[in-house]
Amino acid sequence: MEQNVADLRKEYTLQGLSETDVHSNPFEQFKIWFDQAIAAQLPEPNAMTLATATLEGKPSARMVLLKDYDQRGFVFFTNYESYKGQQLLENPWGAIAFWWVQLERQVRIEGRVEKVSPAESDRYFQSRPRDSQLGAWVSNQSQVVDSREVLEARLSHLKEEYHNKSVPRPPQWGGFRLIPSAIEFWQGRPSRLHDRLLYRPLEDGRWTIQRLSP
Repeated sequence: MEQNVADLRKEYTLQGLSETDVHSNPFEQFKIWFDQAIAAQLPEPNAMTLATATLEGKPSARMVLLKDYDQRGFVFFTNYESYKGQQLLENPWGAIAFWWVQLERQVRIEGRVEKVSPAESDRYFQSRPRDSQLGAWVSNQSQVVDSREVLEARLSHLKEEYHNKSVPRPPQWGGFRLIPSAIEFWQGRPSRLHDRLLYRPLEDGRWTIQRLSP
């Protein structure tokens, strides 16, 4: 039977979110929710949508993986020559969103984006599985490739080239850090009256918390 897309809906009933529930620091609040997502054994809790835009304002979005976060911001890694990498280098503003459907939660983060240090990129690259390291050399990310066989041939060649050798980080590959100017925590509620708490930074290092209408 054909499903009418307009009829797809879910009632959110798990819990609420109040100003007295949350930590005054959004990074600490994110840690609470992120740890709970891990504890709930959600599939890839660090998966997030990354939105970027060209200088003309043409947007694009894709899924990437969060690989680190602290009081400085949220870190992910990519090929700097990829479509998203080029956009961020030209227009260094972005937005990320986490959707933890089983917990009926969303986190949206907006802010300026900058490259992490080469040392940070080196440390993370060396922690990756060897095949992932080689894959970073194989792929000219976002560029047209003639066939799957071309990629597999490149990989085979690199496996021979780096046999019994450490794999260096490609110069065009590394990390970005999104430095938040806004972080919103969203908790699904009945009747679509969702809880939305928005953090914005103050000059003294503290954060304001505002409730948004759902």
